Amino acid sequence: MNVNPITRLDYPDLDVIRVEDTYYMVSTTMHFMPGCEILQSFDLVHWEHATYVYETLDHTDAQQLKSGHNIYGQGMWAASLRYHEGRFYICFVANDTRKTYLYTSEKIDGPWKKQLIEGFYHDGSLLFDEDGRNYIVYGNDEIWITELNEDLTAPKKDGLHRLLVSDHKNPELGYEGSHIQKINGYYYIFLIHSLRDRWMRTEACFYSDSLEGEFTGGDVLCDDRGYCGQGVAQGGIVDTPDGKWYAMLFQDSGAVGRIPILLPVTWKDHFPVFGQNGHVPEEIEVHSTRPGYIYQPLVGSDDFCNGLLPRWQFNHDPDPRYYHLDALQGTYTITTREVCTELTQAVNTLTQRMSYPSCAAEVTVDASALKEGDVAGLCALQSCYAAVGITKHHGKYEVLMLDKKEDGILDMTERTVVESHQMDFRLEADFCNMKDEARCYYRVNKGDWLPIGTVHKLYFKLDHFTGCRFGLFCYAA
Repeated sequence: MNVNPITRLDYPDLDVIRVEDTYYMVSTTMHFMPGCEILQSFDLVHWEHATYVYETLDHTDAQQLKSGHNIYGQGMWAASLRYHEGRFYICFVANDTRKTYLYTSEKIDGPWKKQLIEGFYHDGSLLFDEDGRNYIVYGNDEIWITELNEDLTAPKKDGLHRLLVSDHKNPELGYEGSHIQKINGYYYIFLIHSLRDRWMRTEACFYSDSLEGEFTGGDVLCDDRGYCGQGVAQGGIVDTPDGKWYAMLFQDSGAVGRIPILLPVTWKDHFPVFGQNGHVPEEIEVHSTRPGYIYQPLVGSDDFCNGLLPRWQFNHDPDPRYYHLDALQGTYTITTREVCTELTQAVNTLTQRMSYPSCAAEVTVDASALKEGDVAGLCALQSCYAAVGITKHHGKYEVLMLDKKEDGILDMTERTVVESHQMDFRLEADFCNMKDEARCYYRVNKGDWLPIGTVHKLYFKLDHFTGCRFGLFCYAA
C-alpha cells in the first residue's frame, strides 16, 4: 500500500502518459530554468527525473532578470504530453511571450525540436485522432477545440473549430486545465473548475462519441482529503498494462506548493468514476512494471563534485559568466553581475523544491571574496522571502536575516558581527496543515546552531505561482 500525497513536492498542472512499461509525467515549471521537467515512474507512486525539455526558452530580458524585469509567475505552464507514432510531443503556452510552443523528440531525453503553433491556447491539450487528424482543446471559462494542420504549426484551414463546454458565469473559477483523450471510441475532456459558492478545486469530465456532437457530463470529484478545504483536481488519467486506470491530479497545499495525488478510476456506462465512494483514498495499491527498481531522489544533498544534478534549477535564465562550479573543491561560486534592488532579482540563484510536511537545508558559505554591501546565503525563495546570510559592512562580516513581509516591507534583522568569513546556515520550514513557517539559524566553527531573526510566515501567492524553494544566492545591494 502507498499513501497520498505523491512526491510531497510542488509538481502542479500534471499530464501523464504510459509508453510500454514506463509512465511519464510533465508539470509546470514556470520561470525556473532549465524548464519543462519530465519525471518517470514504473508504478505511478515513485518518481524520478527523466529530462528537461529545454535549457532556456526565448532569452527575453525578463527571463534573464535584466533592468529590474522578471517573469515570476509566468513562463511555461500546463503542458500537454503525448506519444504518437514513435514520437513524444510536448505542447504548452508561456504567458510572458504569449506564444504556444511545441517540442518533439523520438526519445524522452531528447534532443527536443522546438516549433510554434500559431495562436495562444490556454491550458492546451493535444489529440491525435485515429483518422490522422490533429486537434487542440483549450480555454478558460469556455473550452474550445481547434483542428490543427498536418505539421502542427497552425489551425487547419476550414478545419473543425467549436465551443465544447462553458462555465463562464462561475464567480470563482470556470472550466480550464483541459485534458482530452480518446478511449474505446469515446472522446473525454477532463477539466477543473471551482464550486460556485466558495473556492474549492473540483474535477469535471464531459464526453461524446463524436467531436461534432454534444459533450455531456459533470463533476467527477469534489474532495479535499480532509485537508484545509483544498480540493483535489486537474491532471490526466492513464492506464496500466493490465488495464487498470488511475488519475494523477494535484492539491493546493499552502506555501509548499501544489502536490500530486493519485487515485483509481473505474468506469460505469462509459463514464469515469474517480476515487472510492466519491473520495480520494489515502492508501492505494499499485503494481510496479519493474519491481525492485531504485529511484533517484527528486531533492537532496549535493557536494557539487558532479556538475549540477537535475534536482537544481535556476530562478531564471542563468548567466554562465557569473557562476562557476569547481568539482575538485566541491563549490558553487556566484559572482555578482549588477546591483540588485532585492534578492529575487539576483541572477544565478540555485533552487530546490521544499518538501511536505516539513524540511530543512544547510549550506556552508565562504564569504572571503564579498565586496562591501554584498549578501550571500540561504533563502526560502518566494516573493515574501526569508533568508539568512552574511554581508560585509564597514569592512566587517555580519550575519543577518532578510525578512520580506507579505506587505512588501523588507526587514534586515539582528545584524551580528562575526569574526569568521566562513559560516554555516540552516533554514527550517514547517508546512503541516498549512502552518507555513520558516526559521533561520547560523553557526560559527561548527558550534551550536543559533537562531536569528523572527519566525517567518510563508505564503503561496500568485505573483510567483510556485511552491516555496530553498535557494542559494549572492547579490550586490
